[in-house]
Amino acid sequence: MGRRAICSDSDGYELFMGRWSRRLAPLLVRFAAVNEANAVLDVGCGTGALSVAVAAIPFTRVTGVDASVAYVSHAEQELGGTRTRFEVGDATALQFGDATFDRTLSLLMLNHLPDPTTGLREMIRVTRPNGIVAAAVWDYGHGMEMLNIFWDEAVALDPTIGARDQRQMPLSRSGELSALWQAHGLQNVEEQPLTIDLHFASFGDFWQPFLFGQRPAGVHVSSLSERARRALASRLRDRLLNGRPDGGFTLRARAWAVRGVVSGRSDLLESQ
Repeated sequence: MGRRAICSDSDGYELFMGRWSRRLAPLLVRFAAVNEANAVLDVGCGTGALSVAVAAIPFTRVTGVDASVAYVSHAEQELGGTRTRFEVGDATALQFGDATFDRTLSLLMLNHLPDPTTGLREMIRVTRPNGIVAAAVWDYGHGMEMLNIFWDEAVALDPTIGARDQRQMPLSRSGELSALWQAHGLQNVEEQPLTIDLHFASFGDFWQPFLFGQRPAGVHVSSLSERARRALASRLRDRLLNGRPDGGFTLRARAWAVRGVVSGRSDLLESQ
């Protein structure tokens, strides 16, 4: 197998994480109480999973922003229309006026920012009074089995890479997002787990997306020699199939989601 499969960045992301983002996105949209006719900002929109879920609600207007030209192009080709638009931009310096959106959401992005605090401040700034700011990140510590298993076996082969294990990522543990929301003055803050099943048709369906160099796990795989990569694949195959013939299996994935209201009103969510 080649050092890195030939695949565009956007297609690689879709196979690695986008397909799971699309299953998680409707849960965040529901949790964020997105209503008909809301103007919604999707910060770190990636290939458009969250925007697709928002656009399924009648009369909503969605703006997606991402730093990746390839991701924005993918989202525009799939979903661009009269109620949706996408643009390249910096989540820590949003090019929108104050109080522009009814809902400002972020899916699986905030903890990848070098400065999540600045990102949250920008999300709050562009949200209207009584509007809702919401985000979700994977529970890398205990709830994202796909990555937990990957890093278990990768670190077992090379203990020196322990610092790369995504269990170390900020904002991925219970209570961390809600503490950040409260520290920035958001009201009626609520945190909730969102859980989905990840269905894999075969070991290859699990392993191949790691070869596209996506996110920390994919970057690690891309850095390995052919021999080391085969050794890691062998350990993962043994772990996941446990002696069974190759075939389908299911892993669980949990994200932590948080929402809060941009004002002193605490009754907004209770009425929805």
